[in-house]
Amino acid sequence: MSETSTQVIVLGAGIGGLTLALSLHQAGVPCRIYEAVPELKPLGVGINLLPHAARELGELGLLPALDAVGVRTQEAVFFNSHGQLVFREAAGTAAGYDWPQYSIHRGDLHTVLLTAVRERLGADSVVCGHRCAGVEQDDTGVTARFTAPDGSALPPLRAALAVGCDGIHSVLRKQFYPDEGAPRYSGVNMWRGTAKHKPFLSGASMVRAGWLDQGKMVIYPIRNNVDAEGNQLVNWVAEIHAPQPALQDWSRPGRLEDFMPAFEDWHFDWLDVPALIRSSDAILEYPMVDQDPLPRWTHGRLTLLGDAAHPMVPRGSNGAGQAIIDARYLAGALRRLGVGTEALEDYDRVRVQATTNVVLTNRSNPPDTILREVFQRSGGKRFERLEDVVSTAELQAISDNYKRVAGYDPAALKARPSYL
Repeated sequence: MSETSTQVIVLGAGIGGLTLALSLHQAGVPCRIYEAVPELKPLGVGINLLPHAARELGELGLLPALDAVGVRTQEAVFFNSHGQLVFREAAGTAAGYDWPQYSIHRGDLHTVLLTAVRERLGADSVVCGHRCAGVEQDDTGVTARFTAPDGSALPPLRAALAVGCDGIHSVLRKQFYPDEGAPRYSGVNMWRGTAKHKPFLSGASMVRAGWLDQGKMVIYPIRNNVDAEGNQLVNWVAEIHAPQPALQDWSRPGRLEDFMPAFEDWHFDWLDVPALIRSSDAILEYPMVDQDPLPRWTHGRLTLLGDAAHPMVPRGSNGAGQAIIDARYLAGALRRLGVGTEALEDYDRVRVQATTNVVLTNRSNPPDTILREVFQRSGGKRFERLEDVVSTAELQAISDNYKRVAGYDPAALKARPSYL
């Protein structure tokens, strides 16, 4: 049996696992991360970090590093499929928050977190090539079993606790819930890409446009000044209702002919959407999936975090944010209550309910419900006056309700004590 000096084994070096490691270090709790892949590489495309997540990363001292690679979002803006403005509101510090909102490449965020972990916890704090094969526990601790990339068994490791941060296909989640089915398909397929483009609208706008019945787009810049012409790297997501899900593989190439017809006429005065899509280096296809909320994540000395605990459809810019908040709350509980089951139970009691509300709201009434209301009331047609279709107050109420559910209502976020 291999003994380690760590108190917490973190399974997975994604955004949640890395944030947990940084937060445990801040709380004075030794930990080490074990990651399945042989080498960590920047992956993915754009994501958004809302002010509640930026607050947590700010308390880790990471905002300067995020400013160096991301875009501080200034506004959230909604259009119908004809390019008509539906709703606009300020975002982040422009909306009066004490913390920014970031639009950022997932690989850039991951690199910021990984660099900080290795600088603060040591070069050996992230151990790659260790795929978790299961974790047992007893009265004094946990024993994690691992396999190497070639499938051979590695020495088991011992610690006080283990946290599964290993994503939607979590080994630990499967260990707790062996009869759970495959991820739940939402009825929507997505195509994603990035392209260099001159700044549009405010130069820091997060755009949602159209609606899923005919085609919906989410578009926002994730890097500034990527070339000598001052272009940005712009992230786009195309979403369309589809009876059959695409294969669940983040590296699966997408085909223009499968979704482009829905957006061929989207030539707006603020953006030529077909031109943006066609200028992308690569296109990826992925089904929009989640899982039904679990009754609990914590089982004795073992618990789940992030997508392993609460995978959600990406309709509220909250997947990475909720993982970051999980990590911060859990580290705070371990500092307050000690490295044991009491802290894990406290974490379970608070975060299961909070994220269950987000998962279910993302299915039914996320921020893009604004687009649904306008689409349904207008029949998807152009309008002469928006107020003849829906009041701005109704649309603002949709946005405000989501802020409350997801935990970034401005007043409540400012008043909330720090988790650490």
